[in-house]
This record gives sequence, structure tokens and C-alpha cells, in this order.
Amino acid sequence: MPLISIITPSFNQARYLEQTIQSVFGQDYPRIEYIVVDGASTDGSVEIIKKYEDKLAWWVSEKDSGQAEAINKGLSHATGEIVAWLNSDDYNLPGAVSAAMKVFEENPDVVLVYGNMLAVDESGNPFNTLNYKQLTLQDLLCFQIIGQPAVFFRRSVLEKTGMLDSTFHFLLDHHLWIRIAQHGKILHVNQTWAAARYHAEAKNRAKAAEFGREAFRILAWAESQPGLAESISGVERRARASAHRVDARYLLDGRKSASALKAWTRAFFIHPPTALARLNIFVSALLNLSGLDFIRSAFLSRRSRRVNEKTS
Repeated sequence: MPLISIITPSFNQARYLEQTIQSVFGQDYPRIEYIVVDGASTDGSVEIIKKYEDKLAWWVSEKDSGQAEAINKGLSHATGEIVAWLNSDDYNLPGAVSAAMKVFEENPDVVLVYGNMLAVDESGNPFNTLNYKQLTLQDLLCFQIIGQPAVFFRRSVLEKTGMLDSTFHFLLDHHLWIRIAQHGKILHVNQTWAAARYHAEAKNRAKAAEFGREAFRILAWAESQPGLAESISGVERRARASAHRVDARYLLDGRKSASALKAWTRAFFIHPPTALARLNIFVSALLNLSGLDFIRSAFLSRRSRRVNEKTS
């Protein structure tokens, strides 16, 4: 059985960290190399890590420049044929690792696999299921986002792509997926493998405006890359509209409805089908600005109850 390395970057997430760690050690796959990289937390995270240090392949707690550096530090110690990272507020679902490893075994030409993902609240209650589809390199260039906690990839592909770009702090995973997709096949598996936690301190809410800025950085970078320029030229309008749509989505998450509406409108004028595919952003922003956000809240509550019923 091939070895898999899982890295958890952590910084002051003691409230969630133990569930993350237990979700890895609770997997039924027998060969897991688990690495935890803490950024000098002061909230009791180190004490939690020490509870499990006899099971960890390696861990450290020291200052770093952010998530990308922490993950890269873990990747540099990883020896597994397959690698993944799991943030300290997310967790794997039972059987996820063995399911992913089976896919790699059956598809030797695949360099990255990804499953579906639950969205959960601070208490771990599911409120949405994020079901993805099979994506191409052009889809990734058009910012079809994959849920990072449900992604596994071959360590050998990192030798071709290099590690995470530490100048990215928000779409660092998406930037890496694009680079990986240039070197082999990526494959979607219609199974739910992980849960991503959405809470007030999460980056998608606390620093929502930064996601759009990094989307446009990725777009400019792709247009300057000889290997990607041709791919993006065929979907240039869609890609540019998608960057604005990503901006709108995260601005809405960050409760900046007016800015989200402007970003969605820009996407619409560049490439209408791309904007209309996420008409919910437009409607939600309008409801919030009109003081009718209770309608959106009622819809989200109803959806949350349905998801809870299906997953309980």
C-alpha cells in the first residue's frame, strides 16, 4: 500500500484543531504519514498537538509568513507517494483516504483527484453540500473552484510544478491546481470526502476582498505563461468574467453586498452566461441591500435543514 502524507497547517485554531487531527487518525487507511505545522500559536494549539506527537511523523511550532509557507514546510518533510493538506478548521470524512488511494491505484495516469465537500458551521453542522464536476484546465483558468480539503495529488507532480507560491494567501490552492493540471490528468470522484468549516474568523469572511485581487493576479500570471496563454486565449472573456464573479462571491460572503453587486454586474457585461450561472449572487446582494435579507436567511435555513437530514 502506498504511503500518503497529510499536512495540517495551523495557527490559533485550538477550537477546531483536535477534530481535524482525529479525523486523520480515524481513517481506515493504514499507511498515513501525518505532519502538523503550527505558526507559533498562543491559544493552546501546541498542547493539543503534543497530545498526539507520538503518532505524528513530524511537527513544529514556529513563526512563518502564512499558510503557504507552513504547507511548503510540511511538504518538504513529506515522503508519501500521495500528498494532501487539511487545514486546522476542516476535517476528513470517514473512508476518504482509502477511497482516494483506490482511485490513484486504478488510474496511474491521474495526478490529482478530488471529491465533493460538505460546508459546515462553527459547530460542525452541515448547511450545504458542494458537489463538483469533472473539470478541464480551461475550467480551472475560468475559476471553477475545487474544495481544497477534498483534494489529493501525487508528490511526483510537485517536482514538475514546484511547491505553493508563498506570495498567495487566499487562492494559493487554485494557483497550484492550475499548475498541476498542466502536467497530467485531474479526476473528479462523485463521493463526499471532507468538510470545510465556515466561521467568522475564516479568511473567506474576514478578508473577503482579497480573493478577488488574487483571482486577477492569477489571470495576469496565466496570460504571461507560454504554456497557458494558448489555453486561456480560447476562453478569455469567460475567464475575465469568472474572476469578477469570484470577487462577487467572496464579497457577498464578507457581507459587502454593494461591492458584490458591482462585481457581478461587471461579470455580466463581459460574459453574460458566466454571471447568470451564479444568479444567486445577484439576487442575494439585492435582497441584502433592500432590507429583505430575511428571505435569503429563510432559504439558507431551509437548505441547511435538508442537508442535515440527508447527512444525519
